[in-house]
Amino acid sequence: MVAAPKVGWLFLTSLVLVLIGLVFIYSSSSVFALESHGSAAYFVCRQLFGVGLGLIGLIIGWMIPTEQLRKLSPYLFLISLGFTVLTLLPGFGMHIHGSSRWLRLPGLSLQPSEFLKIALIIYVAYLLDQKKFQKQSFWGSFVPLSIVFGLTAGVLLQQPDFGLAVVLGMTVFMLLLIARFSGEYLLGAMLLLAPAVGLLIWLKPYRLKRILVFLNPWNDPRGAGFQIIQSLIAVGSGGWWGLGVGGSRQKFFYLPMQHTDFIFAIISEEVGFIGATALVMIYLFWMYFGMRLAWQMSDQFATYMTLGFVILISLQALINLCVVTGLFPTKGVGLPFVSYGCSGLISNLTMLGVIARSARKSV
Repeated sequence: MVAAPKVGWLFLTSLVLVLIGLVFIYSSSSVFALESHGSAAYFVCRQLFGVGLGLIGLIIGWMIPTEQLRKLSPYLFLISLGFTVLTLLPGFGMHIHGSSRWLRLPGLSLQPSEFLKIALIIYVAYLLDQKKFQKQSFWGSFVPLSIVFGLTAGVLLQQPDFGLAVVLGMTVFMLLLIARFSGEYLLGAMLLLAPAVGLLIWLKPYRLKRILVFLNPWNDPRGAGFQIIQSLIAVGSGGWWGLGVGGSRQKFFYLPMQHTDFIFAIISEEVGFIGATALVMIYLFWMYFGMRLAWQMSDQFATYMTLGFVILISLQALINLCVVTGLFPTKGVGLPFVSYGCSGLISNLTMLGVIARSARKSV
């Protein structure tokens, strides 16, 4: 019964974030939507459809018993991995903005990697919970986890979705730290991954270009540095109190991806430093309630799973905020619950349902 208030606060903060997202998706995309689709409400209507599907995902996540998730975790991982692989095959995947991350469905495009990340965290939690899983054993622990994450990262990098691969890698690494995994193996993994990440950046000129633009976007203000410069202009233009909801000037075809990855820039412009800080505080509250809930669970599998979900969503929020404010190089990571994107919203709400079910059963 102790968990009920914290689950309620988790739901409340999530609801507030979704509502904020709907308001600012309309505000940031209305001009672009009217120009490209003939309706100012095009994107917000599609997001509302995503909210409906997300609520179905939330209910499904809540209805599946935690013990059943434990048993199904290997199969869920393989199925979601298989659907993600389909995006790479001709006739199945949709090529958008240089990436093949979406499956073409009747009247809908779906991003399977959003569900792969759920399945990966559930499977890693399952492995960490196994009594036979020796956390100090190379063959019994390090190799199986390396294979599971290696398969996931390999498929994501083929799409390519370097940002999600990095976020998932950080999430799994933090879970292993929490589980007191062998420090020797974690250090070895870091020493191996660091040059591998450097090589992946070096082999793809656009990734290296993003690093150089991050270091000094004003070297090419009309080209590669245009997006981040326009984002900083939007953030700075808001001042303390902002220009008012709907008053953004950067949404008039200055800032690309204004309703997806860079929606926080429009929010900052329209509600200013005070409003943007309030949004950041909502995310901090969300993370706090999620972490507290996870640590109160008596089921170790539920604890690892909930921590994984909370860490993943919190990292995505942190990375997005840092990209928009010029603290990180640009990545294709949206702002959870707020940015436009049906697949991401469905995924986040499904995770929320799983967390609520775990709390109901194991606290």
